[in-house]
Amino acid sequence: MKFTLGLDFGTGSGRACILDVGSGDIVATGVCPYDGGEAGTYVDSNNPLLARQSPLEYMRSLEVAVKNAMKDFQAKGFSSENILGIGVDATGSTPIPVQQNMQPLMALPEFKDNLDAYAWLWKDHTSVGEALEVTQKASASRPEYLAKCGGTYSSEWFWSKVWHCLNVAPEVFDAAYSWVEQSDFIPATLAGISDVSKLKRNVCAAGHKAMYSESWGGLPDKEFLASLNPKLAELRDRLYDNAYTFEETLGVLSQEWSERLGVPAGIPIAVGALDAHVGAIGAGIGNGKFVKIIGTSTCDIMVFPLKDKPEDFNGVAGIVEESVLPGYVGIEAGQAAVGDLLNWWVQHVLKQESSYHQVLTEKADQLKAGESGLLALDWNNGNRNILSDQQLSGLLIGQTLATTDYEIYRGLIEATGFGALKIIKLVESQGITIDEIIVTGGIGHKNEMFMQIYADIMGCPVRLVENPETVAVGAAIMAAVAHTRSIGEDVSIDEIVGKLSVPSEKVYEPDAAEHSVYTKLFGIYSQLHAKFGEKDSVKDNLFSVMKDLMAIRNEALN
Repeated sequence: MKFTLGLDFGTGSGRACILDVGSGDIVATGVCPYDGGEAGTYVDSNNPLLARQSPLEYMRSLEVAVKNAMKDFQAKGFSSENILGIGVDATGSTPIPVQQNMQPLMALPEFKDNLDAYAWLWKDHTSVGEALEVTQKASASRPEYLAKCGGTYSSEWFWSKVWHCLNVAPEVFDAAYSWVEQSDFIPATLAGISDVSKLKRNVCAAGHKAMYSESWGGLPDKEFLASLNPKLAELRDRLYDNAYTFEETLGVLSQEWSERLGVPAGIPIAVGALDAHVGAIGAGIGNGKFVKIIGTSTCDIMVFPLKDKPEDFNGVAGIVEESVLPGYVGIEAGQAAVGDLLNWWVQHVLKQESSYHQVLTEKADQLKAGESGLLALDWNNGNRNILSDQQLSGLLIGQTLATTDYEIYRGLIEATGFGALKIIKLVESQGITIDEIIVTGGIGHKNEMFMQIYADIMGCPVRLVENPETVAVGAAIMAAVAHTRSIGEDVSIDEIVGKLSVPSEKVYEPDAAEHSVYTKLFGIYSQLHAKFGEKDSVKDNLFSVMKDLMAIRNEALN
């Protein structure tokens, strides 16, 4: 029996999964939450847009998670000598300022308490101003750069964050030799790479977050970067010229990390990738499949053979060749807050423990669509897509003196469903056919009501991937692909993904009556979406919105 090790680094923890590459069975897992800050994330009460993490915590959690998995693995009688390779995914864009030897800047004594020297987590939105200026300047002089990222550059992405660091913490920017994505930093550390110039960067993060494309020679050119700030143009020389797919081997497991993890030294480590894209791989992504990875935020992933790739269009977070699967063009979209939105309500507003999610769910599940009279916009963390605007905020409308906490909870879930449907309708408006919707991520496994609401809103069946370890399985599949390539085998990507991905046999069918009501509510949601989110909207005013919600509520109660 042969195995691969998949390592998944999400917003709050590191996970390890050991996969049987003969059967696709998960034989062992391990997990370790990050320490420090609030659930591993350092925040600032005076700046709600700030979110940073310690890169040292990534490696500590990795070691604990892998050791836990290996203990389980060996207890079942398996030998570590049969582990063939390692794949790694992580959040993004989560850039880390590093020294030339790949050591994170925050590991230096003079920067240990400086959050600007930490990892800038994907959901750090402090660079809103820089993102707007990148968009404006690219629109004027390099429109092709924006065409590959949906028409708008985001404060969640690489260049806006690095530029913001230069603006607010020049001492950090000047001390950093280079910046490395979390999804590159972790596999590089495992491989013992001690020179950042020797690191193979992943095309997934480069293409979707850093405006990388082979069509214009890699990263944005120095003339454009100098128009932002001359120091960014200088930094380009210390970044990279080429980016790679996970078919490539980034390096092999070092002796140091072999001893720390109990995994054989010298096994190949695949080039890294972003967690959402890897979750789509674990869910069996393929042509015509719309994969939703639902967690703290959501990412929506589709792929098309390179010969069939669609035209560039606005409103998504990237249209990048080979970013998800080699041989395919990948499309990414998503929402900036889903699980985070529900946690905001439960923990920050209601001041309840996480177990209160279940209490609210049981009560909210007794409601019919429209019964609460509520409607929300899911923009508490900005709008990632379709509007790509981090300066938008949440909205709840329709509440009365009788409104309950569980009605609001359900209204927030419905808002995320309506936001998801907006993205699907955008994709379909481009003539792209969606044959099936597949959902993966922790929320789907914890909350059946959530999944049923999504099916009722979409008006079509929604499939749920059966195992919550789907993203880590995707990383293990990456390792299997890299291993086959390293020994010269030419097995197709589709064959490996089809064989090893997690099944999605659980299907939520839409309720026709609920869908009918949600269609009305979606119309109002779209009206709010336009009036609050579209600068040049000429749609109807909002006079009827509250009255329409009350009418729908009265119908639901009768």
